[in-house]
Amino acid sequence: MHTWPMTPSTTPSNQPTRAVIYVRISQDRTGAHLGVDRQREDCEALAARNGWDVVEIYVDNDISAYSGKPRPRYRQMLNDLEQGAATVVIAWHTDRLHRSPTELEEYITVCERRGVTTQTVQAGALDLATSGGRLVARMLGNVARHESEHKGERVARARLQKAKAGQWAGGIRPFGWGRPTGEKRTKVDKATGDVTEVDVLDMAKLVPEEAAAIETGHDMLLSGGSLRGWVKWLNDKGFTTTRGNEIGSVEARDMLLRPRNAGIAVYRGEEIGKGGWEPIVDEARHRTVVALLTNPTRRTTPGATPRWFGSGIYRCGIDGCTKTMKCTRAGGANRPSYRCPTQHGGARRADKLDRYIEDVIIERLSRDDAHELLLPAAGGIDVGALQVESEQIRRRLTDLAAMFGAGQIDMAQFTEGSDTARAQLDGITQRMARAAVKDPLVDLVGAPDVRKAWKGMELDRRRSVLRALLDVTIRPARRGRMPDGGYFDYKTIELDWKRGPR
Repeated sequence: MHTWPMTPSTTPSNQPTRAVIYVRISQDRTGAHLGVDRQREDCEALAARNGWDVVEIYVDNDISAYSGKPRPRYRQMLNDLEQGAATVVIAWHTDRLHRSPTELEEYITVCERRGVTTQTVQAGALDLATSGGRLVARMLGNVARHESEHKGERVARARLQKAKAGQWAGGIRPFGWGRPTGEKRTKVDKATGDVTEVDVLDMAKLVPEEAAAIETGHDMLLSGGSLRGWVKWLNDKGFTTTRGNEIGSVEARDMLLRPRNAGIAVYRGEEIGKGGWEPIVDEARHRTVVALLTNPTRRTTPGATPRWFGSGIYRCGIDGCTKTMKCTRAGGANRPSYRCPTQHGGARRADKLDRYIEDVIIERLSRDDAHELLLPAAGGIDVGALQVESEQIRRRLTDLAAMFGAGQIDMAQFTEGSDTARAQLDGITQRMARAAVKDPLVDLVGAPDVRKAWKGMELDRRRSVLRALLDVTIRPARRGRMPDGGYFDYKTIELDWKRGPR
């Protein structure tokens, strides 16, 4: 850091006036610094015309004064002025220095204390040591503030219009959309200045393989599968995030919660109606998956992934015990076996028990009357009418907020109306969810080869079928060799069917 001599507000006539230059640009889309370079050249020309000695140039590139983000070089300039660096600050315009009244007052205080004047290329001189100069600076600051706020309003209106029209507002490409148009655009890396050619994407068009993956995720969850199972499926298939990173549970959850999946436009976190792009799933399925993933009773840290078919599902039937059994390798044989957590004996070989239960399920689903096991469809539920009703309620919520903001209703009226509307919306969402939930048996009943279809299912989906069809209780086994010549006692496996005729 420079050590500047402390000087009074006047400089002896035999020494040139010391000046500093400050330049800033809010947005540098190309990273080429052309905006700040032009400002610097004009400021240096002004200093040369006045015979001033420029002792420092401070540059803040691609930083907005209005945004409130830290401007390191501006802060450094204030510190140097306090140390007597110069008696003149040169800027292209006063709005390059500050657009915040708080920053302006701080700047005035420093300049008044150190006898610093401000000279601009566009707005002339400002002597902040005088009340008139300070008045002009404040007026210019208010004008600049108004321009920034007005620009912000225009940008907000434009973004809202784009959101309503279904246009993409920018940012990270959402998984499932962004088909290349065949055109290219230039992209400049701000850090390195490297220039690359990238594809222009049509954000209203689906990326087929990604869209199919999103649809698979909905199918898996709606048929009893888990988010973790879908994550494994995605990684096994080689999918990554649109940034090229591995997909974990957090990323997968965000993908499924995105309203865009159902063609719903969002602005500032609020749904504002249908978007102008092709949806991946219908609204009923989307709402159901959102309800599943945001259910506060749903376990978000379930521990280790079950590796065995009946782990945590089969129940112990020894001496009236009803605890669910776990698969472990404890015991002298050191092979996977189901045991009750109370450790009162009754272990059963996991491979034999699972194979038996799976064979029972496959045999039952292979019969001609397997369709009788299916749950009845959500008859009488008009999903289309529910969607219309839900949109009306959402518009009512928006209208209530606008009326409260305009002072037409008080807080009590707003709260009562909002609570009523949200309760109605929750009821509609639950009815839509019942219409969208997929019976875990659907993909098996009527399949040409039930065993093949069963083997092709993820473990968590097979476990969902087990939960839907059977209660399995393991009674105490008989000792010795069984009539079939083996040692596994199948007769002590008690099966209670939950659906249809056995």
